[in-house]
Amino acid sequence: MNKSILLTSMLGFASIYGHAQVNSKKIPVKNTYEIKSTDSPEDILRKAVHVVPTANQYQALKNEFIAFIHVGPNTFTKMEWGNGLEDPKIFDLKNLDTDQWCEAMKAAGMKKVIITVKHHDGFVLWQSRYTKHGIMSTGFRDGKGDILKDLSASCKKYGLKLGVYLSPADLFQIESADGLYGNLSEYTQRTIPREVAGRPFKNKTKFNFKVDDYNEYFLNQLFELLTEYGPVHEVWFDGAHPKTKGGQKYNYDAWRELIKKLAPEAVIFGKEDIRWCGNESGNTRSTEWNVIPYHDDPAGLQNFPDLTDEDLGSRAKLLKAKYLHYQQAETNTSIREGWFYRDDKHQKVRSTDDVFDIYERSVGGNSTFLLNIPPNRNGIFSPEDVKVLHEVGSRIKETYGQNLLRGAKGSKETLDDNMESFSILSDKNPELIYTTVKPVKINRFVIQEAVSTNGERIEKHALDAWIDGQWKEVAHATNVGYKRILRFPEVTSDKFRIRVLESRATPVISNVSAHYAPGRPPQLVFNRSVDGMVAIAPLKSEFGWKPHGEDILKNLNTNFQIHYTLDGSQPTAQSPVYRQPIAVKGGQIKAVAINADKLVGAVAEETIGIAKKQWQLIDNSSEVDKHGAKLAFDADPKSYWQSNDNGAEQHISIDLGNQYNLTAFSYTPQKEHSKGMMAKGVVKVSNDGKNWSDAERFEFGNLINDPTKRTHRFSKNIQARYITVESTEITGGGKLLTVAELDFIE
Repeated sequence: MNKSILLTSMLGFASIYGHAQVNSKKIPVKNTYEIKSTDSPEDILRKAVHVVPTANQYQALKNEFIAFIHVGPNTFTKMEWGNGLEDPKIFDLKNLDTDQWCEAMKAAGMKKVIITVKHHDGFVLWQSRYTKHGIMSTGFRDGKGDILKDLSASCKKYGLKLGVYLSPADLFQIESADGLYGNLSEYTQRTIPREVAGRPFKNKTKFNFKVDDYNEYFLNQLFELLTEYGPVHEVWFDGAHPKTKGGQKYNYDAWRELIKKLAPEAVIFGKEDIRWCGNESGNTRSTEWNVIPYHDDPAGLQNFPDLTDEDLGSRAKLLKAKYLHYQQAETNTSIREGWFYRDDKHQKVRSTDDVFDIYERSVGGNSTFLLNIPPNRNGIFSPEDVKVLHEVGSRIKETYGQNLLRGAKGSKETLDDNMESFSILSDKNPELIYTTVKPVKINRFVIQEAVSTNGERIEKHALDAWIDGQWKEVAHATNVGYKRILRFPEVTSDKFRIRVLESRATPVISNVSAHYAPGRPPQLVFNRSVDGMVAIAPLKSEFGWKPHGEDILKNLNTNFQIHYTLDGSQPTAQSPVYRQPIAVKGGQIKAVAINADKLVGAVAEETIGIAKKQWQLIDNSSEVDKHGAKLAFDADPKSYWQSNDNGAEQHISIDLGNQYNLTAFSYTPQKEHSKGMMAKGVVKVSNDGKNWSDAERFEFGNLINDPTKRTHRFSKNIQARYITVESTEITGGGKLLTVAELDFIE
């Protein structure tokens, strides 16, 4: 049944699992509720479920997946934070293709892009009237370039909303002799915008604020951004301050007034509209409430502290509140290691699996997913970033493009794709049952509450499937809010049930849908212990920036089986199944993952060297603390030997424990940094470990760009027990050697 807000306000409150029943009262929905000293716990909960998002917040929630753009002097200095003293000409942009950005973001399913028009260094990306520290002082388009103008046009072309990140911190204004930040100027009445000869505004709106020099500067720039670049849908304020000066204060009341007037559809990040999720890693809370407590009225706050606790909106937290306010979370992280582009060699890119997992955890966990994609020094997104964006978009469409409950019997209001209609559940038996025309295979289920009209209510819920003549629980979670995506191993059934286990008031559900996310067989990797046992496992992402610690494959419910061969043949579904580490004396091992949908992954193969259990270190040229020579053969490619920085000729001598007929050796470089890659060298052998002779010289190319395991095959077999590997040339003219692993193949 489709009900109105007035009828919703008369709903009773559920008494579920022992929670106290409260009497219904007619109270309106609001964005913020003040808690009175006379309010009982029941009164506070009643107010909590009548706290709803503003129209702008609700539209921002529906964007779901949005983009961040960081570009500026840091793109060329390879720094994350500039110092404000950079010469603008260091921003040496020759080309710019914002259409390419927007095409890739649109393909990913993003609906809005927020660009850092001024980061903490104070450098601006638009043709501001109020500073010369920006793109107007570079060689880009002879100083006439305007990145925001280009992006605004591209957003209109591709149907994307636009947001701007304007850093309150400004190191250029701090460090400059005539800088305005913290200059102790007097607060006086000022007219915004300040007129500049030859640069009139088409928008004739005027504001009068009592502010100092820096607040006037900031307001003038806000006026430019919000009146000359099309509708702006988000204004993003970062709370980071690398440096302050003069006790500078921000007049946020003036900022807010100007934004509300000039960008009436915009939400403000970092203030009362949208909050930071509390990390930059892509980590998400298992329970993310958007109705949260405040000690002061958010409408009058100047500063909004970062909220990083795991529990922000439980009943216990609400009962301590002075105000209850709707403030949604934005989960922000980067597709690359860092916010700004550095290079395509060492700066790793998140895998498609990783981005898709964060998407499901954030969007499906009552928050918005904000993913940063930094353009490179050619003014475009790099190919690997574009590839991941397209793949993620395809996966979102493939999974969520079709509702497998379409045509099912059940609550019509929850199956009509209309967020404004909803179903009010029974207090005594709060559940919904859906019966499909024929059995469907699913591993995702989406539930949405009618938060815009009825607030956040559900505290715990479960999903059941009718299997073998009875209900079987397949998933459970805590709150729902705007959207909850339940993920679980695939089930096939024609009947599904949502059960609300705990609720703050009568549950009101607006939409449900069922989906199937096809599993993708992972790429495999071999890990060999010192005693020769070979383990086969999915290749884990090497993305090392602010790790979120999530088990991506487990989260995605990827169901697969690994098959392997030891005779050089291609593995198939008929090959032996890998269940535990295998004893391999040597030779070639191949393996492949095959999932439940019979999809076959890429074949992994490796030539296995002799076991290292009996190896002994005889000698080495040198070693540094924590990177001893024995780490070159400890069967752990993450550890490595590093020599002193005293010359390209470095060596390590090893007793293999037995005489072997060697056909090749392998060198695995370390990947922590690019130093010490062994470009050229010589293999020496000995009968007694003391007297050595050259056996063969070798050369490895392009190691800095591609630091992967390399194998040199000997021109003829080498009989040896004692063996030395000596470097004669290090990449880039280096003077130290690093070795993650050495392997010798019989």
